[in-house]
Amino acid sequence: RVAIPDRRTSEDNHSYYVSRLYGPSEPHSRELWVDVAEANRSQVKIHTILSNTHRQASRVVLSFDFPFYGHPLRQITIATGGFIFMGDVIHRMLTATQYVAPLMANFNPGYSDNSTVVYFDNGTVFVVQWDHVYLQGWEDKGSFTFQAALHHDGRIVFGYKEIPMSVPEISSSQHPVKTGLSDAFMILNPSPDVPESRRRSIFEYHRIELDPSKVTSMSAVEFTPLPTCLQHRSCDACMSSDLTFNCSWCHVLQRSLNNQDENTYVNCLDSQQCHGSSESRRP
Repeated sequence: RVAIPDRRTSEDNHSYYVSRLYGPSEPHSRELWVDVAEANRSQVKIHTILSNTHRQASRVVLSFDFPFYGHPLRQITIATGGFIFMGDVIHRMLTATQYVAPLMANFNPGYSDNSTVVYFDNGTVFVVQWDHVYLQGWEDKGSFTFQAALHHDGRIVFGYKEIPMSVPEISSSQHPVKTGLSDAFMILNPSPDVPESRRRSIFEYHRIELDPSKVTSMSAVEFTPLPTCLQHRSCDACMSSDLTFNCSWCHVLQRSLNNQDENTYVNCLDSQQCHGSSESRRP
């Protein structure tokens, strides 16, 4: 970790991303905040269902492909609980993996008419803002306003405008409390001997957990993506890569993969031409 006390900025390398935390006194924290109120109104939408309910989630289509852990995504799921679910398959454990969570907690936008869940898309950045939302059962603590911005180049920014209480004090008894990123892959077992309810298995391969005590009003966190195997477009480029990941070229998919890539397991596990075989180590 590299700390710069004078600017209250800290940096961490997490293999897939580099995170930079900017404290309230750092001007860049305000520069990273996307002022949705000043944006083109045609590009801003108040999600009426999420703004009036508790523990709900809704699928939204982006206007651009967003690279999440190197995988291009066009659809995401916004949840009232202060996070975005990045997985393809909706399931009852949305809070467990595959999330972008500026502040996952038991928020209830339906508590107040002033609470809204707003999203903004201008073609280069997609922003979700939880605006003046209250914690269920902790309404006397005040309202929270924060956002998550997904930039077309893969950067992710958490902006915090109003955090009225210490985040470590938020109870997780009724809802998980998390700040950070997570990704996972799903394996489908097609065997008829396995009950349908157990055919899907989700494996989380990477998680970034931020220090919740650093989440304060007017702070911000910026995640910059690091190169991954998926950037390689040919076998030559894959095999000559100096990335720290264990990249392998898959002749079936015509893609470079690492051992955490979901497509490796879903499509290539039984192939002799793909990941893990001697043939995958040469063009």
